[in-house]
Amino acid sequence: MSDPVIVGVDGSTSSLAAVDVAAREALLRGAPLRIVHAFGHPSAHPPSGAAPWSPGDFGLEPMVRGEVARAEERAHETAPGVEVTRSVVSGDTVEVLEIESRSAALTVLGSRGLTGFSGLLLGSTAVHLAAHGHCPLMVVRGRPDPAGPVLLAVDGSPAGEAAVEFAFAEAALRKAPLVALHVWNTWSERAYEGPGDPLTAVVADADRLREAEQHLLEEAVARCRTAYPRVAVELRLVRSRVRNALIDASRDAQLIVAGARGRDGFTGLLLGSVSQALLHHAHCPVAVVRGKE
Repeated sequence: MSDPVIVGVDGSTSSLAAVDVAAREALLRGAPLRIVHAFGHPSAHPPSGAAPWSPGDFGLEPMVRGEVARAEERAHETAPGVEVTRSVVSGDTVEVLEIESRSAALTVLGSRGLTGFSGLLLGSTAVHLAAHGHCPLMVVRGRPDPAGPVLLAVDGSPAGEAAVEFAFAEAALRKAPLVALHVWNTWSERAYEGPGDPLTAVVADADRLREAEQHLLEEAVARCRTAYPRVAVELRLVRSRVRNALIDASRDAQLIVAGARGRDGFTGLLLGSVSQALLHHAHCPVAVVRGKE
């Protein structure tokens, strides 16, 4: 049995859109779909000896028949034939989803929600799961039914290799072309976003730097280009600010894939500023993929 695709639901329109995407992802993978609804204990003092979460013993039957049942029906409509299971548990949303991700192929969330998912991207749920989850995280946002290529944010770091592999696999599953985009500038920190203009910063040899960045881009995708010969790949090297360029390029993509952190300006945090910017501002769904520790 393949690892499941899991989707967090709360009855909101955003989470139902996430169910649609998660169901399609499960269908593409030949994997089951697991619908998860988590919420805090109704009392500040859960029963003695209770686990961090426990099955719904607190009057949850109406909810099971309601939000979760509607989500399951939606999944069957979107991807007939996909095996669907559901889990309604009491506990911290972030903790529940993080532990569920240990046995999942992919976690899918909506970009906005209610109850436990309230203010999702302005809070900590998506950011925490992107940094600490045990499988790739996909956040459904941007324009409805996005079309276009899979867009890969290439940073050339060892931690970014997992994102490269995920992007190629997604492009193959979706039968879509892949655009591998690497953004560079002449500032010593490639993800520089501070005062001043890194595009006009003085360097010893901008042409030589561009050649080095082109080589980095080619090397970053070389192995996967061989492993996925049927995926049409466009290598795109752009001189710009990193976040601005990626967000702008997401307007024409059906999915953007980025590593959780990368080299230079991407490093130092479990979730880099570029990945966080995409989660907040991309014009299409965003997949954040953690590299090997």
